[in-house]
Amino acid sequence: MGLAMRMQRWRIRVTGVVQGVGYRPFVWRLAHSSRLSGWVRNDSMGVLIEAQGSRTELAEFCGRLRSEAPSLSLVRDILHETIDSVPKEHAFRINTGQKEADPHAFVSPDVSICSDCLAEINDPADRRYQYPFTNCTACGPRYTIITKLPYDRASTTMSDFEMCTSCRREYDNPADRRFHAQPNACPECGPSTWFIKSGENQEIRGRDAMQAVKESVARGGIVAIKGVGGFHLACDARNSEAVAKLRERKHRFEKPLAVMVADIATCESIAVLSDADRVLLESRQRPIVVLHRQEGAESLCELVAPGSDFVGVVLAYSPLHSLLLRPGDVWVMTSGNLSDEPIAYDNDDAIERLRKIADAFLLHDRRIETVCDDSVLRVLDGEVLPIRRSRGYAPLPIKLPTDGPPVLAVGGEIKATACVTKGHHCFLSQHIGDMGNQETLSAMENAVDHLLRLYNIKPDSVVADQHPNYLSSAWAEQFSRKHAVPMLRVQHHHAHVASLLAEHSIVPEEKIIGVCFDGTGFGTDEAIWGGEWLIANASDFERYAHLAYLPLPGGDACIRHPSRSALAALYQAGIEWSDSLASVFVTAAKERTVLDQQLQRNFRCVPSSSMGRLFDAVASLCGVRHVVSYEGQAAMECEAIAARKLDESQFKPYDITVIDGDIQQIDTTHLIHQIVSELLRKRSAADILVRFHLTVAEMIARISLNARAKHRIDRVGLTGGVFQNVLLTRLARQRLMHEGFEVLTHTIVPPNDGGLALGQAWIAQRRTVLLHRERYLFGGEAPSYDQDR
Repeated sequence: MGLAMRMQRWRIRVTGVVQGVGYRPFVWRLAHSSRLSGWVRNDSMGVLIEAQGSRTELAEFCGRLRSEAPSLSLVRDILHETIDSVPKEHAFRINTGQKEADPHAFVSPDVSICSDCLAEINDPADRRYQYPFTNCTACGPRYTIITKLPYDRASTTMSDFEMCTSCRREYDNPADRRFHAQPNACPECGPSTWFIKSGENQEIRGRDAMQAVKESVARGGIVAIKGVGGFHLACDARNSEAVAKLRERKHRFEKPLAVMVADIATCESIAVLSDADRVLLESRQRPIVVLHRQEGAESLCELVAPGSDFVGVVLAYSPLHSLLLRPGDVWVMTSGNLSDEPIAYDNDDAIERLRKIADAFLLHDRRIETVCDDSVLRVLDGEVLPIRRSRGYAPLPIKLPTDGPPVLAVGGEIKATACVTKGHHCFLSQHIGDMGNQETLSAMENAVDHLLRLYNIKPDSVVADQHPNYLSSAWAEQFSRKHAVPMLRVQHHHAHVASLLAEHSIVPEEKIIGVCFDGTGFGTDEAIWGGEWLIANASDFERYAHLAYLPLPGGDACIRHPSRSALAALYQAGIEWSDSLASVFVTAAKERTVLDQQLQRNFRCVPSSSMGRLFDAVASLCGVRHVVSYEGQAAMECEAIAARKLDESQFKPYDITVIDGDIQQIDTTHLIHQIVSELLRKRSAADILVRFHLTVAEMIARISLNARAKHRIDRVGLTGGVFQNVLLTRLARQRLMHEGFEVLTHTIVPPNDGGLALGQAWIAQRRTVLLHRERYLFGGEAPSYDQDR
């Protein structure tokens, strides 16, 4: 017999997202079709296989383990070694999982209902007809129910429910699509739902509960619905009174509300879809996708997204949602919380916190281990632009190009996420919220505890933002003291650039021109930065250029009042505060006097290079927005107005003045003079905003060209919350590419502060590595990190 036909036995290690996604039954079927013997099992590192056959058969088998893997899996590595053969072995079996001390497996995110399960819940002859917790290995909850690795039922909140005989038969059958589907259940043995009215104890259970929700929404009620990762507040998106009531009770007066629909046809009745939008909407992650509204759409009231050209739409993604919404229904489906609080996910807590908002509750008894809000995405030239990375994406790892010690990073103050590192991988948490209260701090602590416990990580250090007053930094200090690990601080905009470098797996020594535009970030000179060009890599940065400082009277008060930024910009430019300018006209005379005195005396005026505040100033000057009720409101409205006009005719950017020096500056006073001149000549706000967007794109290109000439760098990265603006990002990228630059944008983590923790973690990891190496060179112990096996 030739060498190729000689019997061999290989031990095969498969790593990645390979648990809870149907990978073991896939291996079992593949081994049977390949006539191999042996076994497969889960363990804390992923999937372990011993397969026996000819060398040719085994090599083909290994190739198919990746090429034919289940759609929900994410195979990272397949390694094998030859071991002793087992005589007289003829079968291939699936063994039960075995726990090891150091988990290296990856956890699958929660996945939307599959077509097979959807067909079952709509089939009156099926035993799972209208059962809202139907799932299989191709769909259902994962991250929100897992308590520890490896991923087995005993390690999930489904351990509360003992499977009936029928479900156990499916669970134990390798040929069944529910083989080892950990959340497997049916009406006989699984979780159940019930409906109660706010302030009442009478329960309506089962299918009647679902009908009660529909009737309540149809009557104009607000229902708090417990879903996969927490509670939503739902009402009829066509009912203006219901939406107004929800806004009033939730204290969310203008910020757009997301809506849920049952199918693409309904979505097309309210929004304009590109092919890329459709792919995102129907993806297994089922995020909220920000879409252009259909003009005159009757199935959506104006209060859902007042004054906006956009609407966030999500397709029903769980069996519970699929049973509630019919084709044609459009329901507001917004986070179940009071504004600025984390979303509710526990029944008793939800009833207590949401009883003044919701008229009724749809509850269930499947415990949520990890709260997980909906993800939000936009499409930019056919590519994904994340706005919020949460359900469906967290906690998929982001692979770094280098190894390093375990680090915990806690992000910033708004759109908070946490990040932990292990070897080459960063695990970014789900969206936590804005760190403005004790409830959100507790949510941060729970998210961190879950990630550390899940992956058995003990951080060598904890890292936070440099801002002295961030609550997240205070929490990091407490963690540092409690666990006796050093605390590091990272500059805000360097972290933004590093997050972009990390997601593109750029080697740590390589520098890019990082263009970081946002609203607020504490600078190394204690000013507020936010219009920055950095020459940066994963270890360090230098500030190459920035917007000239604008004095902000009252500091953070200008964030809520763009008119203040406008008046400050006028003052700095030496332009009289004339009532003919909208920003001046809307400001009361008494307030103008106070602001003028503050600016003259430089009293409580914070210097800021923020592009976000420049957008605010221009928005107010153009009469678009003088007071905001949510972050980024003025800039979003400016983008929408400019985008409408840009398609109609061509415009030129305003003249740009660059102040040379060791650090270059953009003179914004010259820009303000040009804008005011056009306003006084009655030029429309739309025309001015188009030219403003073009000017900012030209600024980016102009300074980047200067940086390339000095530093010989051809790669530019666009990061920071301002680059949620699709119009600006598109214009800047086109302009840079025309000049021959390679342009990096975000496609995995948000450009806003939701991606900050990733950058912090990688900077801290690289600095620790360099410090260890330096100590080693002077006679210390050689650095050693847990390698990915």
